[in-house]
Amino acid sequence: MTDLVLGIAAYYHDSAAALVADGVPVAAAQEERFSRRRHDPAFPARAVEYCLDEYGVGLDDVSAIAYYEDPRLKFKRVLSTFKGAAPMGFASFRDTLPAWLSRGGKLHTAETVRDELAALGRGRVPELSVRRHHESHAASAFFPSPYESAAVLCIDGVGEWATTTLWHGRGTELKPVSELRFPHSLGLLYSAFTYFCGFKVDSGEYKLMGLAPYGTPRYADLIRERLIDIKPDGSFRLDMRYFEYMRGQVMTGKGFEKLFGGPRRLPEAALTEREFDLAASVQEVTEEAVLKLARSARERTGESRLCLAGGVALNCVANGKVIDAGIFDEVWIQPAAGDAGGALGAAQAVAMERGARRGHTGSGQDAMSGSLLGPGFDDAEIAAYLDANHIPYQHLDSDTLAKAVAEQLAEGKIAGFFQGRMEFGPRALGARSIVGDPRNPAMQSAMNLKIKFRESFRPFAPAVLEEDAKGYFDLPQKSPYMLVVSQVAAAQRLAARETGASGLDLLKVPRSTIPAVTHVDSSARVQTVTEHSNPAYHRLLTAFKARTGCPVLVNTSFNVRGEPIVNTPHDAYTCFMRTNIDLLALGNFLLEKSAQPAWSEESDWRDEIPLD
Repeated sequence: MTDLVLGIAAYYHDSAAALVADGVPVAAAQEERFSRRRHDPAFPARAVEYCLDEYGVGLDDVSAIAYYEDPRLKFKRVLSTFKGAAPMGFASFRDTLPAWLSRGGKLHTAETVRDELAALGRGRVPELSVRRHHESHAASAFFPSPYESAAVLCIDGVGEWATTTLWHGRGTELKPVSELRFPHSLGLLYSAFTYFCGFKVDSGEYKLMGLAPYGTPRYADLIRERLIDIKPDGSFRLDMRYFEYMRGQVMTGKGFEKLFGGPRRLPEAALTEREFDLAASVQEVTEEAVLKLARSARERTGESRLCLAGGVALNCVANGKVIDAGIFDEVWIQPAAGDAGGALGAAQAVAMERGARRGHTGSGQDAMSGSLLGPGFDDAEIAAYLDANHIPYQHLDSDTLAKAVAEQLAEGKIAGFFQGRMEFGPRALGARSIVGDPRNPAMQSAMNLKIKFRESFRPFAPAVLEEDAKGYFDLPQKSPYMLVVSQVAAAQRLAARETGASGLDLLKVPRSTIPAVTHVDSSARVQTVTEHSNPAYHRLLTAFKARTGCPVLVNTSFNVRGEPIVNTPHDAYTCFMRTNIDLLALGNFLLEKSAQPAWSEESDWRDEIPLD
């Protein structure tokens, strides 16, 4: 009989649910995709229902529930933090305590989770197991990885106490090796700069990473001297006099302002050279710490393979540096490396304790099914939606659809690509993507300003046929989850042109034959695509290569700024009509913008979607 474990992450940000069958992930999704509220922290009721429905079971069929962190241990850390900061943090303490101690508060999360599951009416709620936050990260990194044994490094803001942990994974066991504890946190250091540069914490860190190549790291030595002391083994300590997160609900204060020459940038204000340089500086320091931690992981475990998870593992530039350094023979990164992935890790940790095996390790493939673990819609369901709403379309076979989309992409059109099951994690990987021609130098700004409605500096990622990747990128290993940055290959780069450009004007300088996906430092966040990982996306790339000779496409998530990635055909059609996307491939149905009826809404949808 199949042993099912349901994992849940909730109540901080990026709530999610995941179902594993005999230890194998079979369904997983973030609640935001259903609620349409980005980073939704609420109990993932709809994600839970999806997981059960996808596998055709109820809670009666589930052996155990796994929750991704220990709320009681976390509360002890919160109390200790306020005690250590007293009397400075009293106002924050006063405001925060009711959320922990009230009826149904965070201290009683385990009971709340059971009550929420019971309220779904899907059967008896099984035994609930509480795991620790970094154990959940480590399990999500190692158990689905293709490795029989590996070093496992988890780096994030903070769980209960841990901020950085090293584990040794062998077979179905994970053993802790070392940990660093709050308040000393690489993730919180990065978030402090995210906040200081005017972006949202727990949301805008990827913007800071994208901004870094526009600047020079002129503050890096100051950060090392005043903010963080990094030891040779990668362990570190922060000077807490410069940070406010222990005393209040902001990240930085007067000390930070004095150190970096003025107040924090206000959200949406114009970016200046200071923000470019701050981003470049903290990125350099972060990379230094991650590289030292990786070297220490190799020395302490003796393993030649590394698994990564935690929010800092979404820093794909740092990941690329680790791979380029050759510290490990191979590196595997959990595609849902943030807190959402904790739902999966908690479930797998319980499953392994219950006797699950890792049968996939001999195949050379991971167990994530290309991270395509979310809802999918067949042609009958899509046709029913289109017909019910009198939406014009063409119904094509798979090969004809791919060729038709590729033809229009080659003519400069932009397409929404909605195929198969939705991705689990923050990256769109060709199932819920917007795609375009990377050779078009106007594509980057067109997508940012006319489709995504976001800041012009933000880079786009390339998707490339795996067999052609080395001809376009200096990529030492495959990168199926778009979590590694590499340099564009020398054969694709254009001769440097001295223009005297700086800051955002660097965007106007073409650097390669695929300018729409080449960042200002000639790097790219690469996704390698195989027929095994995503057949529909592989067909499109193959068709585009046949039409143009180029095996690369621009790939960005199918959403607008501030909105979660689309989940349903309705979400996709709405985004298609609200933006300047030219065509929509919805399963085997092709929709042309020019053939659609006029679109109108009672209110401006931009007012309903908060900025990210």
